[in-house]
Amino acid sequence: MDEYKTRSSLHTNVKNLTLSAMFIALGIVLPFLTGQIPEFGSKLLPMHIPIFFCGLICGWQWGLAVGFATPLLRGVMFGMPVFYPTGIAMAFELAAYGSVIGFLYSHVRRKTLPALYGCMITAMISGRIVWGCVEVILLGLGENGFTLSAFISGAFLNAVPGIILQLILIPAVMTALNKSGLIK
Repeated sequence: MDEYKTRSSLHTNVKNLTLSAMFIALGIVLPFLTGQIPEFGSKLLPMHIPIFFCGLICGWQWGLAVGFATPLLRGVMFGMPVFYPTGIAMAFELAAYGSVIGFLYSHVRRKTLPALYGCMITAMISGRIVWGCVEVILLGLGENGFTLSAFISGAFLNAVPGIILQLILIPAVMTALNKSGLIK
């Protein structure tokens, strides 16, 4: 019995490691699809989508790690996002998305669509609060620092297209994966 548990645990870890690598790759590549239209492309938040999926599918620990690593890796490889302050703030924001959605969804009794939406919205709000706190730490407060209007603009107003895309795409894909039997 112990050998079965060990083998099963190893299988799960290898699967999660492989999926996490795929989610990092998606997080690095997806911004290229929208990068041709910078005014609109950055508002679609393409790097966020794989992080949500990682947290949902692999769990909160993997979501946290992938969320933190992806913007930093992309910044080192391609110079975007710029490391300071954007890349650092995004690393904490995406880590919050991946960990919060993974933790909440794993503790939901019934994996229903309303439960998924509740987890997503909570993770989105949590990640944006973390992003704002990190921006305040990095830039300070005041006229020349991080202002409330910069927070509202960056966290919500500019992100509306991406939020709408996430609220449509992620539940649709998770429902399809669940119905196909690829995930439980």
